[in-house]
Amino acid sequence: MDLAIFWFILIAVLWTGYLVLEGFDFGVAMLMEKVGKGDRGRRTALNTIGPVWDGNEVWLLTAGGATFAAFPEWYATLFSGFYFPLLLILLALIVRAVAIEYRGKINEDSWRRRWDWVIMGSAWVPSILWGVAFANMVRGVPIDETFTYTGGFFNLLNPYALLGGATTLALFLSHGAIFLALKTNGEVRERAEAVARRVAPIALVIAAVFAIWTQLAYGVAWTWGAVVIAAAGLAVAVGAGRIGRYGIAFTGNAVAIAFAVVLIFGSLYPDVMPSSTDPAFSLTVQNASSTDYTLTVMSWVAVILTPVVLIYQGWTYWVFRRRLSAENIPEHNSLTFLKK
Repeated sequence: MDLAIFWFILIAVLWTGYLVLEGFDFGVAMLMEKVGKGDRGRRTALNTIGPVWDGNEVWLLTAGGATFAAFPEWYATLFSGFYFPLLLILLALIVRAVAIEYRGKINEDSWRRRWDWVIMGSAWVPSILWGVAFANMVRGVPIDETFTYTGGFFNLLNPYALLGGATTLALFLSHGAIFLALKTNGEVRERAEAVARRVAPIALVIAAVFAIWTQLAYGVAWTWGAVVIAAAGLAVAVGAGRIGRYGIAFTGNAVAIAFAVVLIFGSLYPDVMPSSTDPAFSLTVQNASSTDYTLTVMSWVAVILTPVVLIYQGWTYWVFRRRLSAENIPEHNSLTFLKK
C-alpha cells in the first residue's frame, strides 16, 4: 500500500478513537446538571470520566500531530482556514481541563457551581464545532492555487455544516447518557437512562439526515455500506436502550460514530481538503503528503508504539470498570478561602 494512503487511513482511525472516546466525555459533561440534581450527583457523573478523560484527549493530539507530519499542506490549510473555530475548540478543551481539576479544590458551593457551568459549557462548544469542521472538509471550502483558504468564518456556517454540528452534538449527548447508564447506580443511573431513551431516537433521525445528505452529495458507491452500518448501530442503540441493555447500546453508538468517520473520510478520498473554488486547487492525499522517507520513519514508530498505547489505555478502562453511585463519593476537603 502507498504510504500516503496508509497514513490517510491511520489518521481516520485516530479520529475514530478520539470521537468515540471523547464523545462520551463531552456527553457526560453536558448532562451533569440534568442527571446530577445536586452536588453529589454531579460529582458522581464527573467521576465516571475522571480517570479517563485526559487519556482520551491523547487521540486528538496524536491525530493532529500525525496530520502535521504526514500531510503538512493539509495541516497548514486546515488550521489557517479553520483558525477561529479550532481556536474556540482549543480554548474550550483548556478551560475544561482547568475546571475539572479546580472544581474540588475549595469547599464552597458557589466555587463548585461556577466550575460546573464551565465544565458543561466547554463540552457544548467542541461537540458542535467538530461536526461543523468535518462537514466543511467534506463539502469543500474556498482554496486558491497556493492551497490557501480564501473564505471567512461565515463561509463555514452553511446549512450542511450546521447539520453536521447538530449531528455530533446529538450523538455525543446520546453517547454520554448511555455511558452514564453503564457506569452509575442509583438516581443518577435512573435519570441517565431516561435521558438516553429520549435522546437516542433524536440522534438517529438527525444523523440519518446528515448521512444521507453526505452520501447523495459527496459519497461514492462503497460508502453506502458505511451509511447502512452507522444507521444499524444507532438503531441498535435505541432498541437496546429501550430494554435496558446499555452495554449493547453503547457498542451500537460507538459503531455508528466509527462508521460516520468512515463515511466522512471515504467521501473525501482522494482529496483531504476539496476546493470549492476550482477542483484543480484541491488538496489530495498525494499532493499534500510528506516525503516517502518521512512517512517510512513515521510508519515504523506507529507500528511499534501504537499497540503499547492501546494496551495501556485498555488496562486503564479495565481498572476503572466498576459502577459508581452517590454513596461512593467522599466528603469534600476542608479547604476554604481565608476570611478577612
